[in-house]
Amino acid sequence: MPMCKQCDNEVDKLVSVKVAGKSKKMCEDCADRARESAELAEASEDVMRSMMGYKGRR
Repeated sequence: MPMCKQCDNEVDKLVSVKVAGKSKKMCEDCADRARESAELAEASEDVMRSMMGYKGRR
């Protein structure tokens, strides 16, 4: 059985997810949490840019 490196649990299947530009293999639950945190970080960055009036690219 494969082991999830994030939560150290045995799982049936590992999913490959890009986190901070690197692909990592983790279970479905950890992958969902990683996606949610990435979406929150992106949204907060967009809000900060709009507050500062930045209209350029990253």
